[in-house]
Amino acid sequence: MRKVGILGGTFNPPHLGHLIMANEALHALNLDEVRFMPNFIAPHKDVSGANAEQRLQMTRLAISGTDCFQVEDFEIKNGGVSYTFDTMAKMIEKEPETEFYFIIGGDMVDGLRSWHRIDELISIIRFIGIKRPGYESSPDLPVTMIDSPEIHLSSSMLRERLSKNQTVSFLVPKKVEAYIRKEQLYGSKRNASESEETTSRKTL
Repeated sequence: MRKVGILGGTFNPPHLGHLIMANEALHALNLDEVRFMPNFIAPHKDVSGANAEQRLQMTRLAISGTDCFQVEDFEIKNGGVSYTFDTMAKMIEKEPETEFYFIIGGDMVDGLRSWHRIDELISIIRFIGIKRPGYESSPDLPVTMIDSPEIHLSSSMLRERLSKNQTVSFLVPKKVEAYIRKEQLYGSKRNASESEETTSRKTL
């Protein structure tokens, strides 16, 4: 059976922390690939600032050029509130020869008991927890915990920086930052160099 990791989330925006998590899980468990799966509507998170299609496009840009990373648009296409059990049950039905590993941050492990139909979910997939700085998880459910380089980075912090037009260089992939600036997401503005280039073109 193929071993496929699923990294779900809002990706609002996707950042280097997401890429590190996926890469660590890929190699620690010898996965065939990791799929990044943006939610349409997340049951526990705010997805303001960028719509579903914009978050999907940013995710595509974030992983571009990495063959073992793919985008899974199942929840975006499906619409509605994204519950992991419903999604994974349908994906397993579609791909019965695939063994799925669901990747989550260590800060989410202790909250798994609150997930929709969690007892059924753990019977059909394997959970992979990525250890996070400042969180000591003690799961009472079967979760494989793996080590990862520590990075204090979150999408909410990036949205705040972008709203103040502060730097996010080396925190998000360059293609993602360029897209954010172009679309002026999260209250961001175009880079000065971009504005100057646009102005010079208009004068030609």
